[in-house]
Amino acid sequence: MSLLTTTLPVSFEFFPPKSPEGAEKLRVVRQALYARQPEFCSVTFGAGGSTQEGTFGTVSEILAEGMAAASHFSCIGATKVGVRQQLATLQAMGVKRLVALRGDLPSGYGAGGEFSYASDLVAFIRDETGDHFHIEVAAYPEIHPQARSAEADLKAYVTKVKAGANSAITQYFYSADAYARFVDDVYALGATVPVVPGIMPITNSSQLLRFSDACGAEIPRWIRLRLQGFGDDTASIKAFGLDVVTHLCDQLRSAGAPGLHFYSMNQSAPSLAVLDRLGL
Repeated sequence: MSLLTTTLPVSFEFFPPKSPEGAEKLRVVRQALYARQPEFCSVTFGAGGSTQEGTFGTVSEILAEGMAAASHFSCIGATKVGVRQQLATLQAMGVKRLVALRGDLPSGYGAGGEFSYASDLVAFIRDETGDHFHIEVAAYPEIHPQARSAEADLKAYVTKVKAGANSAITQYFYSADAYARFVDDVYALGATVPVVPGIMPITNSSQLLRFSDACGAEIPRWIRLRLQGFGDDTASIKAFGLDVVTHLCDQLRSAGAPGLHFYSMNQSAPSLAVLDRLGL
C-alpha cells in the first residue's frame, strides 16, 4: 500500500566498479535511478584513496550524464600537497560537492599523513577553495565504532560542522529514535546543518549482518532474528526488508528529515521499491 505522497529530496551512493562489465551495469543502474530526479549522486573512495582513479572516473561520467555528483574524499595518510592537487582536479572536472571523511588506511600501512581527523580535512578544503564546494560530513546516530564515548563522538561531529561543513549524511540505521535523538543533541550543541539519514535497503541478510558488524550499525534484535529465521528464503527476506525500510523512511519523513540518501550497492531495484512504496 502506498503511503502519503510528498516531495522529499533523495540521493544515491555508488562505489567505483572494478571491471568494464561492472561499469556498464552501473550505467544502466544510474539511468534507472535518475528517473527519480536525485539531488545528487555520490561515489565512494577506497581505503587510503585506493580507488581514486575509479572514483573520479565514475564522478566524471555522472557529471557528463547531466547529474550533480559528489566525490567522497578521505584524508588519512594524505599530505596537504596531494589533497591540494586532488581538489584542483575535482574543481577542473566541475565537481561542486564533496563528502569529506577521515577514511581508513589500507591494511599494512602505518598512520602517517598530515590529517588526523575529518575536521582537519574540512578546514583545509575551506581554506584552499573557499565556498566552491558543498561539503558533506559523516554522522553516526548510533555512535562511531571507534569513538571513546558517546559524548566524545558528538563533540567530534560538532567540530567537523564548525570547521565548515554544509550538511551531513548518516551511517545507515534502523531506529528512527536514534536519528531523532542524535539530531536533537547536535542541534543543542550548535551544529545546526541538515542531517540527511542514510538508508540501506535490506535484500541479503548475511551481507547486511556482516556489514553492520564491521561498521557498528545496530540491527535491532527483532529484525536480526526475523532475518535469520528466513534462512535462504530470498523472497521473504526482500519482502520483510521492504516493509522495515519503508516504515523507517516514513517515520523519518514524518519527523522532518531533510532528505533520504540511499546506499544503492550499485543496484537500482531495492531503492526504487522503497521509493515506489513511499510514493516518491
